[in-house]
Amino acid sequence: MVKLNRIYTKTGDAGTTGLGDGKRVQKDHLRVEAYGTVDEANATIGICVTLCAQAAPGTATQRIGDLLRSIQHDLFDVGADLCCPPEKNEKPGERLRITEAQTRRLEQAIDTFNEDLKPLNSFVLPGGSPLAAAMHVARTVVRRAERCVVSLMSEEPQTTGPECVKYLNRLSDLLFVLSRVANDHGAGDVLWVPGQNRPHVVQ
Repeated sequence: MVKLNRIYTKTGDAGTTGLGDGKRVQKDHLRVEAYGTVDEANATIGICVTLCAQAAPGTATQRIGDLLRSIQHDLFDVGADLCCPPEKNEKPGERLRITEAQTRRLEQAIDTFNEDLKPLNSFVLPGGSPLAAAMHVARTVVRRAERCVVSLMSEEPQTTGPECVKYLNRLSDLLFVLSRVANDHGAGDVLWVPGQNRPHVVQ
C-alpha cells in the first residue's frame, strides 16, 4: 500500500533520490532516467485519455479511452519494477514486476484494433485528429522510455527486467495502431510523400 503524507521532504536537495529498495542514487542515474521517462509517457497517455472522455458509449474512441486508462496502471507497474532492482534471492511475487501476461494483453489489443485497418503504403505523419496527434506524441515518448531501459539493461543487465523493454516496445506499436483508429480507422491518416518539398531537378 502506498501512503503519501508529505509532498516535499527536502531529501533530494543535494541531487540524490531514493530507489524502491532504499538505496540512494544521483537523480541523473540511468535507472532514474528510465522510470522517470516511463512516468512522462504515462502523463502523455493521460492527455489521450482526457480526449476520449466525452466519447459516446460503445464507440471506438470510448474503447480506446478505457484501454489507455488501464495501461496507465501498467505503466506504474513498469515504474515500480524499474525503481526496485531485483535481489539475487528475490522470490516470485515478492516485488511488483511487469509480467508476460501484461505484454500479451497489448499484443491482443494490437491484433484486435488493427484488424479493420487497411495496410499502409507509406509512413504516417503525426497528425490528423487531435486524439491521433496526441497518441503520436505518447508513442514517441514511450519509444524514448524504451531506449532508456535498453541503456539501463546494457549498464545493469542483472538488475533490469527484460519484460519492461518488451512491454514498452509493444505499447509504442499499440499507440501507433490506435492513432490510425482515431483517424477514422485510417481514412484520415496523413501520409508521408518522400521528397515532396525538394526542388524539381531538370535532367
